[in-house]
Parts: sequence; structure tokens; C-alpha cells
Amino acid sequence: MNMNMVRYEYTTTLLVMFLFCPMVFSFLSQNQTQTMNTLSNLLNIPDWNTNKHPNPCTWKGVTCDLSNSSVIKIVLSGLSLSSQSLPVFCKIETLQHLDVSNNLLDSIPDGFISACGKIESLKLLNFSRNVLNGVLPTFHGFGGLESLDMSFNNLKGSIGLQLDGMVSLKSLDLSNNTFTGKIPTNLGRSMVLEQLVLSNNHFQGTIPEQILSYRNLTVIDFKANDLSGFIPSNIDNLSKLEFLSLSSNKLIGKIPMTIMNITSLGRFAANQNQFTGPVPFGITKYLSSLDLSYNHLSESIPEGLLSPPQLVLVDLSYNRLQGPVPVNISHSLVRLRLGRNSLTGEVPSSTCNEAGHNLTYIELDNNQLTGLIPPELGSCKKLALLNLAENQLTGALPPELGNLSSLQVLKLQMNKLNGTIPIQISQLQKLSTLNLSQNSLDGPIPSEMTTNLTLLYLQGNKLNGSIPPSIENLGQLLELQLGENQLSGEIPKMPLSLQIALNLSSNHFSGNIPSSFGDLVNLEVLDLSNNNFSGEIPVSLTKMAALTQLQLSNNRLSGELPSFGSYVNVDTRGTDVKKNSDIPVKNSPRAEKSGKSVVAAVLIAIAAAIFVVGVVTLLVVLLSRHYCRGNNERVQASEGENFDLQIIQSNLLTSNGIHRSNIDFSKTMEAVAETSNVTQKTKFSTYYKAIMPSGSIYFAKKLNWCDKIFPVSSLDRFGKELEVLAKLNNSNVMIPLGYIVSTNNAYILYEFLSNGSLFDVLHGSMENSLDWASRYSIAVGVAQGLSFLHGCASGPILLLDLSSKSIMLKSLKEPLVGDIEHYKVIDPSKSTGSFSAVAGSVGYIPPEYAYTMRVTTAGNVYSFGVILLELLTGKPAVTEGTELVKWVSRNSRNQDHFLDLNVSRTSQAVRNQMLAILEIALVCVSTSTDARPKMKTVLRMLLNAR
Repeated sequence: MNMNMVRYEYTTTLLVMFLFCPMVFSFLSQNQTQTMNTLSNLLNIPDWNTNKHPNPCTWKGVTCDLSNSSVIKIVLSGLSLSSQSLPVFCKIETLQHLDVSNNLLDSIPDGFISACGKIESLKLLNFSRNVLNGVLPTFHGFGGLESLDMSFNNLKGSIGLQLDGMVSLKSLDLSNNTFTGKIPTNLGRSMVLEQLVLSNNHFQGTIPEQILSYRNLTVIDFKANDLSGFIPSNIDNLSKLEFLSLSSNKLIGKIPMTIMNITSLGRFAANQNQFTGPVPFGITKYLSSLDLSYNHLSESIPEGLLSPPQLVLVDLSYNRLQGPVPVNISHSLVRLRLGRNSLTGEVPSSTCNEAGHNLTYIELDNNQLTGLIPPELGSCKKLALLNLAENQLTGALPPELGNLSSLQVLKLQMNKLNGTIPIQISQLQKLSTLNLSQNSLDGPIPSEMTTNLTLLYLQGNKLNGSIPPSIENLGQLLELQLGENQLSGEIPKMPLSLQIALNLSSNHFSGNIPSSFGDLVNLEVLDLSNNNFSGEIPVSLTKMAALTQLQLSNNRLSGELPSFGSYVNVDTRGTDVKKNSDIPVKNSPRAEKSGKSVVAAVLIAIAAAIFVVGVVTLLVVLLSRHYCRGNNERVQASEGENFDLQIIQSNLLTSNGIHRSNIDFSKTMEAVAETSNVTQKTKFSTYYKAIMPSGSIYFAKKLNWCDKIFPVSSLDRFGKELEVLAKLNNSNVMIPLGYIVSTNNAYILYEFLSNGSLFDVLHGSMENSLDWASRYSIAVGVAQGLSFLHGCASGPILLLDLSSKSIMLKSLKEPLVGDIEHYKVIDPSKSTGSFSAVAGSVGYIPPEYAYTMRVTTAGNVYSFGVILLELLTGKPAVTEGTELVKWVSRNSRNQDHFLDLNVSRTSQAVRNQMLAILEIALVCVSTSTDARPKMKTVLRMLLNAR
């Protein structure tokens, strides 16, 4: 090839580029450039800068066509946009895609509807996660719109013809609003709709037959409404349907057989309704996921239901099913939940009889299964959770379960198992929860156990011997239940990670109570009752900063009760321990002399303790002066210097002039230096009463878990998180007013509430002071606060420890949700422990936390359900040695037995309302996270129960 030919081809290529690739030299029209500049000035978005970037096509969130001559897509999510800016977008006549989700839009102006309705190219509008209120606007025009998302707003009213003009509408999402009336059926005259999502609203009535005319539907989501009636028998008219969710409604009747005719249907969920009759034969022929839990289904499970090759999930728990567990199980099945039925027969030995079986979760609990635990379960290599609890299984634990190398949760409690605990099971490396309680197991506790254990329940067996010293090595253990056995011998040091409970009750332990228990500064409940302990109660137990219950009854203890905080419930019944109030004021000369010697001995002991503490503290300060100690006492060096009072950073968060003038940070630090100012403790916080020079009173809340807050290098982030929370505005949420970071701790200031916490009023000195009207008002107020927090535009704010102690009372009818900052400012990666430390308070922790170790909105709903039960029963979250949820469940047949008689006997109307609230509480504390409603739905249910 000669040089001229090369030049010719090169010139030709350039000519083609000039002719067919004008984008290199194209720019927006003057009209669109001017519109984008107007939006830049109006919205004040940092990335939209006409000086630095004159071409709007390069701006973040802006997409232009291939020639850069037209704006076709704008995504402005999470920028606090207001509604007044919306009509300006409609001046971009080439716009195809507008996403303004997660902002502060409170309405859609008429100007936007009239102008944008004329843009023929507009295909997608996303208004989700704003604060839109009022009724749904009528969308005139919008002939080309294919997708409309208005989910997670505050829209209300019924839906008639507002959307009927959208002839091209294929996807509609109106979920998580407060719409009422019947399911809308006028959803585009061309009836080309493919996805219809109306979940979490207040729609009523039956499923309309007209919906079946939209033959292109692939997704229907009607969950969490108030729908009633039957599923249409001709549901199979929707031959393209892929996803159908009818969960959490009031639907009745039988599940129609015709569902199995929809060959495209992959997921079908109709849990938490009132369906009766059998599970349809062949319903899983094409499904990958089936959830019919929490209904009234009966008869036996059809043989072959679990065998289709594409099946991944089956949940039939909480029904009335009988007969055996199907034998043939698909190798693709991942989750099998059949708990809370009346199934009989044996656990199938052929569950994982194929190589490469994917079964990960097996839940067959609360049935009437008999026989042995099949050793063949050991071949389920991917099994992470095995729950066979509360059946009638017999025989020994098969050592083959030790082959389950992926197992994280093993629940076999409340069966009739015997024999010893195989060491192969206790050494499973990934095992975090082991519950073998309430069986007839004997022999010793295994000498070696996996260090990943977080929950260990062995109570109610016949275990003997001593507790192995290796128990101290379980560095992630949160709860240890060894009560009701035949254990004896020396008690070894316990793992410092214990937080929830240590139960050694009803054994044969003797001698002195180990003083090493005082090192368990994070433990809430210590139960040593019904043993043979003797001597005095160690003063070291008063160092247990998180302790709320100390059970010492029925031992041979004597001496004087050490001084515990007012928030600690100490039970010494059946002992010779004397409380301070039991000691006479006037003594005989001999007794006075003896008293003086005791006082002298105590003073000497205290002096020695102070000396030791001083030396140790000095070493700690020298080694880790800039690290958080997590101690609840004043940390002082021997020279008397109080390092904790050295303020590193402080800031006022509130714009309220009165608070800004009243709050004095130095006075606050003086208040928190005195333990006499402590008003209460929660899982993560200690509340101090701080009186300012003006006489105004505030809460100064110390973060007890300060080894997990952001370190000094991240104080800016710590402050910014609190600044965001300070801008929240809800009458049922405690809002931070300011904060202080000292050398060793962090403090947050709040308005002082003299009524204290809900726990104080329900279970403390003001017990029985709350009538039903007050309790109901508190329930609604807490639900409003949680609903607000879960629905925040920037994402849900979760509660790490939602309990009656974290609910403060402005009045006996006005609650405030407290401790909202923990989820934002506690950083588990900076902790010396694991994230399991945020499990919450005993009695409020959702069951799934044992194997997910994740804090979720569903978990918060569970904790709220426990608070409802507290309000209904008047009992604390742990009552009669049992979690309140379990206590209520055991007495569920006699509801009058556990309603607070002081309240329920007031009138029949009050009792009826309490029973209605009880139904809500029981739904909230469902073991299935999917069965729990959203807080928004819970609030609606509470309001409807008036």
C-alpha cells in the first residue's frame, strides 16, 4: 500500500467522523443551557458549577444523549430539594428520566403536572421517599410515561381516575403511603401495566376482578393492607405473573388450585392471613419461593411439595398442619420452615441424601415429632441453622452433627434427649448459638468449646461435674445458662464478654461467691439462687456497672448487703443477708464495740482497696490515657488529677436561644463527676442530672460503651452525626441539644424529664400509677416516634437498645423515644469486642439476632412488641425468671391471666381494647421477621384499636 493510499484512507476516516459523529462538537441548546443554569442557581448543588464546568452534561446526576445536544436524564436523590423547584425541570423538553427521590418534596405543584405532562419523551418519574402529603394528583397528559414511583410518602385518600390517562404506564409503585378505599383498577387505558406495587397502605375490600384484565402483569404486591375476601379463582388469567404477594391482610378461604397453572410464577407469599383448608397439591410445581406461614391451613403436607428442582424457599410455619414431614426434598431448597404446626412422625433421614445439597436453614420446631435425630443430617454440609426444638425427640445427640462445618445455630431444647454432649458438636467452629436446654442430658460440660459461641443454653438438664476452666476463653459469649443441673465444684473465671445473663441457679455450688464476678462489668443479670453459697456477698459485685438483676435467694449467705445502685434488683430471700435498713440504730455496748471493729475493718479494707485502685489506675492512665475506659466511676490518677474532666471538644447543637444561654459545659462536667447525680442507666448510657447556674436542669448522658464511639481522629464525624439528629423534629423523640467529648468519655445533653423512664413508672416506685388511657397514649406515642425514625428520608434510624428504660416520659401520657444516637455514633469496628455487644437488653432482643447479628427495623418492631406486653401485663421484660414473650406464650390460652388486673377490670370496654392491643403485640413479637408489620402499619393498627 502506497503513501497516497494511506493519506486517502486517513482523510476519509476523518471525514466520516465529522459527518457521523457530531457529538464531539455539539453543545446543549441555548434554552436547555439557560434552564440548567437556572436550576443550578435555584438548587445550590455544589457539583453544579457553571464557572468550573460550563457544560451541564458533565454535572453529577445529569445524562445527555450521545451527541451531548440534549439532557435526557436527571437524578437528584438525597439533596433536600423542595417542591418549588419542580416546574423548572419541565422546561427541558427532551427529558426522559427524572429521579427526585429521597428529598423534602411535600407536594407536586400544578405547574409541574401541566408542563411535564406535555413532554412526550418523559418515561420515568421517581418521587419516592419524600414527604408528599394530601391526595394523589391527577396526571393529565404524560402519554409516554412508563414508570411512576411515589412510594414512601404520606399520600392519602382513595384512587379513582387520577392515573387512567397514562396510556403507556407499565410500572406503578404507591407503596408505603396511607391510601384508603378499594384497590384502584383504572391504571392506564391501554392496560399495558406490568408491575403494580401497593403494599403498606390502608386499601380495603376484596381483590378486584378488574385487575385480572391487566394480562401483562408480572408483579403484584398488595401486602400489608386491609384486604378481605378470597383470592379470585381465575387468578391464572394473569399468565405472565412472576411475583405475587398478598401477605399481612385479612384474606380468607382456600388457596386456589389455579395458582399452579401460572407457569411463570416464581414467588408467592400469602403469609399472615386467615386462609384455611389444605396446601394445594402441586402448588410448588413452578415456584421458587412459597410463604404461607401464619394462617390456619390444615391437613397434611402434600407429598412432593418439597421436591421440584427449582424450589428454594418453603415457609409453612404457624399453621395447623398434620402428618409427616415430606421425605423427598429438592437439592436446590435453601430454607425449610415448618415450625409451629402439629406434624408427627420422624425427622426425615433422607433430608440431604444428594451430593451438593443447598439446604441452609431447617426449622421443624414446636411440632410433635418423635424418634431419634437422624445422624444423616450430618451430611447437610451447608446447614447454618438447625431448629428441632420443642418436639418429642429421644435418644442421644448424634456425633455426626459435628460434620456440619457451616452450622451457626443449633436449637434442640425442650425435647427428651439423653446421653452426653458430643465434643464434636461443641467444637463446631462457626457455631454461635447452642441451645440444648430442658432435656435429660447428663455427664460433664465439654472441656473444649468453639470460641465463636455467643449464646450457650444448657439449663434444665442433668449435667454434673464442674464448669470447665476453658469457659473463660469464650471471648464472644453474651449469655450463659447453666441453671437447673447438678453442677458443683469450683467456679472458674467467666468470659468478660458476658452481657445478657449468667445463670448458675439450682445447682450444687458451695463456698464463697467468686469475687471475680465483679469483673463482668457488662453483665445485666446474675442468677446464683438455689445453691449452697455461704459467707458474705463480695463487695466487688457492686463494680458490675450494667447489672440490673442479682438473684441470690435460697443460699446460706450472711453479712450485710453491699450498696448497689437503685437500678439493681437484688433478691436475697431465703438467706441471712441483712440490708442496711435491717441494722439497728442503737446497739448494746458490746454490739457497739463489735460494730466499731466491723467499721474499722471496713475502713481498712476500703483504704486498701483505694490504694490498689490508685496504683492500678495510675498504670492504666500511663498506658492508655487517650483510650476510652468504659468505666462508670471517676477515673483518677494518684496525684488527684481528673483526666475525665478535661474537655477535648464541645458543641451546642440546638438553635433554641433559651437552651443555648442555659447550658454550661463546665457545670455539666461537675455534675457527671458525682455518682449521686445518676438518675438511671440503660444498656449503653448513664443519665446524670445536671443543674445549670440558671437553675435549669438537663440530662447529661454518658455513653457507657465509649470504647465503641468514634475515636479522637473521627470526632468531626461524631459531631456531624449528632448535628443531623439535632435537626429532627418529632414530639415523641428525644432530640440532642449539645455534646461534650472528654479524655475518657462522651456526653450528650437533653432536656430533663422529671418523670423518668417508662420502666421506672411501670415497675418502680410509681407502680400501678398508669391507667389504661395513659398506657394506650404511651403506646401510640412510642409507635409514632419509631415510625418517624424508621421513615427518615435519609434512611431509617434504628435503636440498638429499644426497651422501657429508653422510653422517657414528658408526662404520664407523653413518651419520648431516647437513645436514638447509638446507631449513628457507635462504631463496632473500633470496639475491643464484637458487634454482638449491641444485642440490646435481655428480654427485648429479637430471636433472629442470634444468627444474623444485624440490627434491623423488624428487630425494633419486636422490641416494641415487648414494650406493648409490658404495658398490657404490668410485668417487666423478664418475669418469673422467663422472658415476657415466652411467659405470655405459655399462658396464651388464658388471656385474662396475664392482663394487668388493676387495669383490665376497670371496664369491659377497657378489657376489649387491651385484648385488641394484645393481638398487635403478638404480631410484633412473631419469630418470623417477615410476619412482623412495619412500624407505620403498627401505628395504624394501634389507632384503629381505639
